[in-house]
Amino acid sequence: MRAGPPEPARAGKLDTVMELKGLVLSGGKGTRLRPLTHTRAKQLIPIAGKPNLFYALEDLVAAGIRDIGVVLSPETGEEVRAALGDGSSWGVRITYIVQEAPLGIAHAVKTAQPFLGDSPFVLYLGDNLLSGGIKHLVAEYRQTQPAAIVLLTPVDDPRAFGVAVLDEQGRVVRLLEKPQNPPSNLALVGVYLFSPGIHPIIEGLRPSGRGEYEITEAIQGLVDSGQKVIAHQVRGWWKDTGKPEDLLDANRLALSTLVRRIEGELQEAQVVGEVVVEAGARIVRSTVRGPAYIGAGALVEDGFVGPYTAIGKNARVVSSEVEYSILMDEAQVYALPYRLDSSILGQGVVVDGKGNARRHSLQLVLGDRSRVRL
Repeated sequence: MRAGPPEPARAGKLDTVMELKGLVLSGGKGTRLRPLTHTRAKQLIPIAGKPNLFYALEDLVAAGIRDIGVVLSPETGEEVRAALGDGSSWGVRITYIVQEAPLGIAHAVKTAQPFLGDSPFVLYLGDNLLSGGIKHLVAEYRQTQPAAIVLLTPVDDPRAFGVAVLDEQGRVVRLLEKPQNPPSNLALVGVYLFSPGIHPIIEGLRPSGRGEYEITEAIQGLVDSGQKVIAHQVRGWWKDTGKPEDLLDANRLALSTLVRRIEGELQEAQVVGEVVVEAGARIVRSTVRGPAYIGAGALVEDGFVGPYTAIGKNARVVSSEVEYSILMDEAQVYALPYRLDSSILGQGVVVDGKGNARRHSLQLVLGDRSRVRL
């Protein structure tokens, strides 16, 4: 384990601006992902073999941020703490902040204000998956020091998101939260850079009709007070992993970036394309067609693993076919009569199809420790 970073410089305004902090939101109840989130934080669901939350943390580290606060919910806080530890594995210092009730993004920032102090900061929603990174945004903030930078992407249905309207110079002039008649198709993607000037505006907010303190209203307060709010569009792709179909698509996108690496054991196996087989995994009399990820200690025997599939640590795929799916650690499938397709199996799930003739396909979303006999 590496030692934590040195204390940030406090000498003057320039040093304070240069030392941005990070704030990662890892609370919420994940109701749209049940039953998967009955037993785990939604931010810890694995994407391409790695918890979603790790991608956010790695993005902040790549941008040079070393002092990071993580906002937790009381329900799932302990498992997030266990997954991240003190941050030394990433060379950062992590401070945990408990948000007692899910009262909105702006409320999470308010809860974290003692940690943030007078530092500018990056606010990063922990269930986002983003290509292109944020290093360029942090560099721009350090150079120009605006009140805020927001990240946007065009979406097909803006009614499900916070929506931004820009002027000809690309500055934000108006924001709306989940509007019924969207004035644009540019959605906020859950990555923001703020000056400490956001705090007094949040202090003056009242709950919206949803009962939450909306970050869109806080940013609108910056705009209305004449402060500079810059917008950029995502470089590459972005996914909000709030629903099972979004998780599978995020898994597809992340797997598409894999570079072939075979560290496990192959026995009479065919491994085609960009496939990662971790040390201790075994592929026996089977075909794995990439992009795919096979975790440490996993076994694929007399089976087929198709493209865009991630098999977790110590999982088992025996006499079965799996494609476009996520199998979490220790999940097991045996002798399935169907091809398992577009499915998510939680940790320790057992699906046993012994005694049935194989036909067509099967689609499942099963929470941890479920057991299905076909």
